Amino acid sequence: MLRALLTVLLLIPASVALAETRVPASQSEISLGFAPVVKQAAPAVVNIYAKIVRPGRANPFFSDPFFQDFFGRSFGEPQPRVQNSLGSGVILSEDGYVVSNYHVVGSATEIRVVTTDRREHSAQVVLGDKESDIAILRLSEATDLPFLSLRDSDHVEVGELVLAIGNPFGVGQTVSSGIVSGLARSGTATGNARGYFLQTDAPINPGNSGGALVDVNGDLIGINTSILTRSGGSNGIGFAIPANLVAEFLRQARQGAEAFQQPWAGMSGQPMTADIAESLGLDLPGGFVLSGLHPLSPFAKAGFRAGDVITHMDGQEVNSPPEMMFRMAVAGIGGSAMVIRYRGGASEQVEVAMHPAPDEPPAQETTLDDRTVLPGLTVARANPAVIAGLTLSVSTEGVVVLDPGAYGNRAGIRRGDVVERINDREIISPADVQQALTDPGRRVRMVLNRRGQSVSLRFRL
Repeated sequence: MLRALLTVLLLIPASVALAETRVPASQSEISLGFAPVVKQAAPAVVNIYAKIVRPGRANPFFSDPFFQDFFGRSFGEPQPRVQNSLGSGVILSEDGYVVSNYHVVGSATEIRVVTTDRREHSAQVVLGDKESDIAILRLSEATDLPFLSLRDSDHVEVGELVLAIGNPFGVGQTVSSGIVSGLARSGTATGNARGYFLQTDAPINPGNSGGALVDVNGDLIGINTSILTRSGGSNGIGFAIPANLVAEFLRQARQGAEAFQQPWAGMSGQPMTADIAESLGLDLPGGFVLSGLHPLSPFAKAGFRAGDVITHMDGQEVNSPPEMMFRMAVAGIGGSAMVIRYRGGASEQVEVAMHPAPDEPPAQETTLDDRTVLPGLTVARANPAVIAGLTLSVSTEGVVVLDPGAYGNRAGIRRGDVVERINDREIISPADVQQALTDPGRRVRMVLNRRGQSVSLRFRL
């Protein structure tokens, strides 16, 4: 019975815009299965071979003069390791723009892309973002390539039939089938990606990363990125990055962006619970409650304040900060989003401008030199741009560590630490750090704030 139902839904010409349920007209139609969709979509899915050079480990006796005298000065020098990464990608345009996962190609020194007709192209990453786990590549000397159309992923529904196309385990292009199992999944995927995903039970395995998740019309609805598993193989819980976010990456890549521009929210919040909903007079727990706003936040400028509830953005429900960040990313820099705010028993629609985190007041980025006890330590004033870059709390103030440097790393300093005191000196600006660590005496005591926890470091010079 289930097989018959699947066949009914799949026998849809690629030219038909909307799915239409009908009974197969002949035995030949029944035997087609997924073949028409695969023939249309598969040529636009490519295999990606990436070479990554990793720094090697030094021999523990490398710095010992005794061994250097016997084996030479090069004894034990760390040798770089070459690691080959295998994944998939999807052609998005006939002139050679390809999307894949950042964890497949983000650190690659050499990328080779092989199409289904066995042609090879060298490629380079033109735009990538580790947090979103998306990378846009450009193939060299590519013209008239087959490509997939991007479907509006906001209209994808649970239960839709989908195909996952990729190169699992390097065995060659493979197609697996399933359905959309869930929408708006956040915080559940593994790997680099964080945020908002489509969930599918179509089998996804190593090598499928960056491959296509297509609907029965052969349109791209997502990029396969990760699985939830204990064994390392597919357990029927896979995640795909929605096509709408891929479309924004492609748009920025075509405009020549060197880094993905993510609109800044400048807020913190918590999901709505039944108790909170009841206290606010809401019938159902939906949306999330704002708990803090940076003064320069676009939401603060639009009149939002702590205690407000955000329920929708651009006509779509939002129930967590990751969902809202996805909606903002899709809206794009320079645009605006229509946000439904609930306050005082009433809902209203508010337009919020989308812009990046402002670099104001000036960060005053400072790198300590050899005259200090921690050369290479880089600090800056906490402003919206610094806070967003380090994913710190919107209430962060003071001087933040951007790079601990070699000596600072050994001392226990970490990127994102807020420097509060050095010895008996309160730290207000990056210049204070420079002065406090220039001839500080024989002992140094640093008080840091690390993600809300106080950390005290002591070391002797």
